[in-house]
Amino acid sequence: MRPVVFVAPFPLETTLRFARAAARLHGVRLLAVVQEAPRGHDRKLFSDVVTVKDGLSTGQLAEAVDWLRKKYGQPQRIVGVLEVIQVQLAKLREHFGVPGTDPDTADLFRDKARMKDRLRAAGLPVAKHALIRTRSDAEQFMRLVGFPMVLKPPAGMGAKATFRVNSAEDLFRAIGGMGASAQSPVLAEEFLTGVEGSFDTVTTGGVPRADSISYYLPTPLQVLENPWIQWCCLLPRSIETPEFAAVRDVGIQAIQVLGLRDGFTHMEWFRRPDGSVAIGEIAQRPPGANITRMIGLANELDPYRAWARAVIDGAFDGPWHRRHAVGCAFLRGMGRGRVSGTSGLAEANAAVGRYVEEAELPRVGAPKSDSYEGDGHVIVRAASTDVARRALGKIIETVKVHYA
Repeated sequence: MRPVVFVAPFPLETTLRFARAAARLHGVRLLAVVQEAPRGHDRKLFSDVVTVKDGLSTGQLAEAVDWLRKKYGQPQRIVGVLEVIQVQLAKLREHFGVPGTDPDTADLFRDKARMKDRLRAAGLPVAKHALIRTRSDAEQFMRLVGFPMVLKPPAGMGAKATFRVNSAEDLFRAIGGMGASAQSPVLAEEFLTGVEGSFDTVTTGGVPRADSISYYLPTPLQVLENPWIQWCCLLPRSIETPEFAAVRDVGIQAIQVLGLRDGFTHMEWFRRPDGSVAIGEIAQRPPGANITRMIGLANELDPYRAWARAVIDGAFDGPWHRRHAVGCAFLRGMGRGRVSGTSGLAEANAAVGRYVEEAELPRVGAPKSDSYEGDGHVIVRAASTDVARRALGKIIETVKVHYA
């Protein structure tokens, strides 16, 4: 049996889908390092589980892996899906002599400033950016790009902890509130406008073997700034079209420039009003926001197994064939407090229920989520992009979440 260590600080359902796929691979003995132990049937996925107090601590993770190594032998792989632990996982691999992404490559994907420096040096289109440590840094970047601009942590994820600032006053207040300093700089970026989406791949041997493209409707930052908007993500039926050629070209080049050998990537892209494409950022992990699940539905395959085969076996089972358009509507409403109910479900179901593949409705009593992914979601699948888009529109126009 091949010992494979799966690191998952918090074994949420989305994370456990990848663990289940890894456990089903031929000859794998799956061993877990967690901060919170999985419960019920999911505990049986693992031959052994080690808990640590801090699931993000490289030192504590190393002690746990060493304990498993002494009991089960040298790990064949050390893997995990969360972006916040990719650098730690790479350091563990280096320490224990385990194949996989090395620390420098993992850090290139994690540190958005380093990433953009590397991509720009290779001639790839990325937003202008700078690390802001002082007011002088902020003033210099303000003169370069003007307003609006975007502020975020250098190791942020997607639109989380991301802010748009529209004036010098907003800028100086924001960097003060974010604690910008020499030890803790803030990443400032040119504000990209236009259409936004994701470019997601599975890569083995340094070569992207398959990819998927999505649209964000609208951009996540717009949703964060406007609590009345319910966000959607749409995977078009066909992506082998001229409009996506530039997205695919820069996405593949980015993966090769950053040096990933085996794994999934998730890249945000923008198409500016003039038609040019720019890279927002790229992560060395499977996509979130249910995009991994939607990739499986669009291509009629198991995307979680595809990830496991790439990072554990260094293999790809393909090719992928896009057979459907798939979309996800994320449910949220106006106001604050806890979910008191959801209306419009019967009407939406009558109109588009035949296209629904998965629905997770807001849970009564749950506190309102601050995420653009809202309090629940509905995934639809259809034969055409237009039908899927209309189904998403009907859902967000009809289904309303209420709070008290």
